[in-house]
Amino acid sequence: MTDLPVLLVLLPLVGAVVTALAPARRTVAITVAVAQLGLAVTAAVTVLRDGPVETAPGGWDPPLGIALRLDGLAAGVGLLVGVVVLAVFVHAAITPSAAGSRSYWPLALVTVAGLQAVLVAADLFTVYVALELMTVGAVALVALGGQKALAPALRYLLVAVLGSFAFLVAVALVYGQTGVLTLDIAAADLPQGAALATTLALVTVGLGIKTALFPLHAWLPGAHAAAPTAVSPLLSALVVKGAFVVLLRVWAALGGDAGLATVVGVLATAAVVWGGVAALRQTQLKRLVAYSTVAQVGYFFLLIPLATAGLAAGASAAEVEVARLAWQGAILMLLSHGLAKAAMFLTAGTLSAAAGSGDVDGLRGVAAKAPTTVLTFAVAGVCLAGLPPSLAFVGKWQLMDAALTTGAWWVVVTLLVGGLLTAAATARVVMVAMRPADEEEAVEADATAATPGRPVGAWETWPAISLTIVAVATGVGSAWLAELVTVGSVVAS
Repeated sequence: MTDLPVLLVLLPLVGAVVTALAPARRTVAITVAVAQLGLAVTAAVTVLRDGPVETAPGGWDPPLGIALRLDGLAAGVGLLVGVVVLAVFVHAAITPSAAGSRSYWPLALVTVAGLQAVLVAADLFTVYVALELMTVGAVALVALGGQKALAPALRYLLVAVLGSFAFLVAVALVYGQTGVLTLDIAAADLPQGAALATTLALVTVGLGIKTALFPLHAWLPGAHAAAPTAVSPLLSALVVKGAFVVLLRVWAALGGDAGLATVVGVLATAAVVWGGVAALRQTQLKRLVAYSTVAQVGYFFLLIPLATAGLAAGASAAEVEVARLAWQGAILMLLSHGLAKAAMFLTAGTLSAAAGSGDVDGLRGVAAKAPTTVLTFAVAGVCLAGLPPSLAFVGKWQLMDAALTTGAWWVVVTLLVGGLLTAAATARVVMVAMRPADEEEAVEADATAATPGRPVGAWETWPAISLTIVAVATGVGSAWLAELVTVGSVVAS
């Protein structure tokens, strides 16, 4: 099964070409998505059973050739990619307007191919190329939102270029110091001190931009809100995760830096609070959901200050155990966020279409038209808030365990406050949707709306329902997933 890392990248890439040429684009794309999920399941089972899978395409071994490595982190996030892509593609097939254009299908598969390459790349040059492929695809997808999406797409592109430049400078610094680009080999040869700290700082800034870590997040709300309904879930649930995985791998390989980790912890806390408050203040539904992504990205970055001591060379067994708890907790939250946020964006698009308005206040009475969709939105919000029995609850619990073990009480407070803010934002939307609409106001609103409200199709909400079911079910049985995401990592037991 040494070809698994290559197949995970080639399948969506070849699928993108075939989809672009085929007349039945939706059918081909969904077929590729089903096959991709099957490959992801095979990869997860293989990694759990046999450990990481490594390969060198072209026959040139590292450090001369391209290095691919499928470890537990890549397999776990790969499962998320498979599930979310299939659900979103099915939704786009059921509701063609959600895709925005026929170009959606090949562009989405190109983005998925770039993301899969990011997950399995083990040398920094391949990582850089994969990040660019993923970013170009994502920007093009945002632009499918029409005239209103062009400015957010351009802003996304310009900011992403800045992030890429910072990361490329870090790659050049590593190569200049070590003469190699394979991450594991370079990490062993990179001198401690200023070179290490500078590399980590550049990587954190560059990938922090792509992940939308506060205060580098300004591009995200506009891009995610302006994108078509079937694009926003891919961006929020998947694309930002790819950059974070790379950042985490670099920190883990280089051992981290205590001072920089403290700065990251402060920014992560600010992200949770600022993103949650900003979400509450939004008047547009998709911008509310987008700002909640800014908050939840902060959760992932709480891993850095909690785990840095355990990632360093010579760490004690207790420090490594704390790092393992934090690693598992943050990645489980990352996976839960991907599932729930994809469901939330899909239902947000459906609710806006049913109400004929993208404003939160315009949703008044929409629960009568689409009760199942409103319920699904609410359950997705509960999962994001980290309430039991969701997967996010398990992740939060482990992060809190790691925080209390090290006396980092501020992390516990941050997690609790973030959960309350997410719950409040979700409740605000649900309460408006359930409030009965005045009949005369409803008639007047339909008459003046740019897009009159439409009925919700019988199957339209099922992809989102499926995602919320997975988010809850994996929380009930999460032990295998927690074990998977540490296989082949520096915190593996």
